[in-house]
Amino acid sequence: MPIKIGLIGKTNTGKTTFFNSATLSSEEISSYPFTTKSAVSGVSHAIAMCVCREFKTTCNPNNSKCIDGWRYVPIELIDLPGLIKDAWKGKGLGNQFLSIAAQSDALLHVVDASGGIDSTGKITETGTGDPISDFADIEEELIMWYHKILEGNRDKVSKLIRGGSDIIDAITDLYRGIGVNKNHVKESLIATNLEEKNFDDFDMTDSKKFVSYLRKISKPTLIVANKIDVEGADKNFARLRERYNDSIVIPVSGDSEFSLRRAEQKGLIKYSPGSEQFEIIKPDELNEKQIQALEFIKKGIMGEYMRTGVQFAINVAVFKLLKMNSIYPVADEANMADKKGRILPDLILLKDGATINDLAKEIHTDLTKGLLYGKDLRYNLRLPVDYQLRDRDVVSLVSASKNN
Repeated sequence: MPIKIGLIGKTNTGKTTFFNSATLSSEEISSYPFTTKSAVSGVSHAIAMCVCREFKTTCNPNNSKCIDGWRYVPIELIDLPGLIKDAWKGKGLGNQFLSIAAQSDALLHVVDASGGIDSTGKITETGTGDPISDFADIEEELIMWYHKILEGNRDKVSKLIRGGSDIIDAITDLYRGIGVNKNHVKESLIATNLEEKNFDDFDMTDSKKFVSYLRKISKPTLIVANKIDVEGADKNFARLRERYNDSIVIPVSGDSEFSLRRAEQKGLIKYSPGSEQFEIIKPDELNEKQIQALEFIKKGIMGEYMRTGVQFAINVAVFKLLKMNSIYPVADEANMADKKGRILPDLILLKDGATINDLAKEIHTDLTKGLLYGKDLRYNLRLPVDYQLRDRDVVSLVSASKNN
């Protein structure tokens, strides 16, 4: 299953522009069936350096692409409808939004760093809105959604505990459908000093504190300070970083990235998503307005922030928030190929801490039967089945049925 990243935020923050720029080359675009004003799902990519150059070979990617030594791994990006106040109560598209957000592995919270929207998400004079409050408003909706799930099922949890269930199991059962696991619940109880307290004695302050932490670790979130190209946005970006210093805040210009990808698609420039530079290759086909826009992106965005931030935000979500490692499994260790002869065919993203056994499960559940060990092709080492894989490992799996 591909990683799913949801775009959240108020209306008019530029979520759709971010989505369009990140999925421009995608042919796979679908709509979720939850609502007529449906969320849109498209294919974007996490980008990691391929091992092909290190091993001095030419790869034949199967589940990803390799361009100039960089692997483009498909992920699912979901543009969710903007939230309104009291969405957790079901107002507006609240229920549909939360149902879809539940399926996301991580969230990119897009705010208008230019301060160009009011508290309801309506467009207003630039600089009069407050992205710090905008972030807090949406965050509160998500926390209250988690809170509603817990408070609405108090009797169920108490009954399970009285029946002999562990509090961790009982609470995990409530949230299982939105990607919460036992480790999330256990960590949240410990972090909020509630692990020793009787569940029936949790007051509203306790439960709010607990669900706030649970929401934070179960749906890791990155703040996208969008519209950084607008005058004055840099000050709000600095405020966001200072106020939410426990979160990653990335400056982004969705408009700039969209312009670059469109120009690259038309063959006017040479540009790789996330790159810190681009090259104009057909200047004669650009009008004066287009040249000025590209010059502004080069100096005002890349000169100031190194990149437009769209691809960087996706990469940070995958490799930092979700702590994914790039693993290259091969069947034919001598040629680093699969059974069809494709060299380094697949890049599989696995969470930090995943083992050789987890890799086997990810490829095919039958592979775990008779699994003996893995072989690290970089160092020619045998790896036990409980070995924790590291980023960029190239591994061959050896089972009892495989000829050694």
